[in-house]
Amino acid sequence: MPGKRSIIKTLINAAIFIAMEIAALNLLSRSNEVQHFFLAKGAHAFMARVWGGTESIKHYFSLNRENERLADENFALRQMLLQYRHEDEIDLLDSLAGGIGQVSTVGNFRYMRGSIVKVSRNKQHNYLIIGQGSEDGVTPNSGIITNHGVVGIVESIGKHYSYAVSFMNTDFNVSARLGREGAVGPLVWDGKSSGGALLKEIPLQYRFQPGDTVYTSGYSSIFPADIPIGTTGESRVVNGATYEINVRLLQDFGELRYVTLVSNIGKDDISQLEKEAAKE
Repeated sequence: MPGKRSIIKTLINAAIFIAMEIAALNLLSRSNEVQHFFLAKGAHAFMARVWGGTESIKHYFSLNRENERLADENFALRQMLLQYRHEDEIDLLDSLAGGIGQVSTVGNFRYMRGSIVKVSRNKQHNYLIIGQGSEDGVTPNSGIITNHGVVGIVESIGKHYSYAVSFMNTDFNVSARLGREGAVGPLVWDGKSSGGALLKEIPLQYRFQPGDTVYTSGYSSIFPADIPIGTTGESRVVNGATYEINVRLLQDFGELRYVTLVSNIGKDDISQLEKEAAKE
């Protein structure tokens, strides 16, 4: 088997050559300190590069694992945050209204928590369907609010469901105030986006800053005062007489699920007085 003998011979020669090279380097390093220094330095540099490359590879793969771990933690934290936000809103509404179908009274207003069954958002005359009706205690012209603002007004009622005009309706407006003690004017949907509104008829002598909060004024028989609705943005002068102010709504209409139905206990008396005054 000449081929096998040739391979064995080649391996033996290679082994002898490597052994002689190692011996020569060893003798060379011992015979001269300078040569020993440079040989050692070269060996250390080679080892450092090997070690550094190994550590870089380890670090690269550990970073991937760390990034995956952080992504998992961020996802979990986002889910917890969403859950807490949902629970906080439910707790707030429960404290005010006492739960679905239960009624509580604060001052001149009666509160009841309700649920949204359907929301229209892609029209100029949008509406809401509430999952409670006359048998649950809902009354006509009840306001619909959340802890983020005004949502709409109940227009018609069935036994178990109610139809409401949404704030995102060009026929809807609510009396609003700049800050807690500022000027009052009608707040209307801007007709364009789910988060935009316009505060109109603000006298020019009133001062305000972008980012000021807009609240319900309380000048309505439907909505209580001081419900935060949005924050001010850019403004413009209309007919040289009043300001028209862009308002960014606090309520995200895409997230509506639970609402609070609010009705004024003295609403009928107020309406009667207004009718009598109109006759005079």
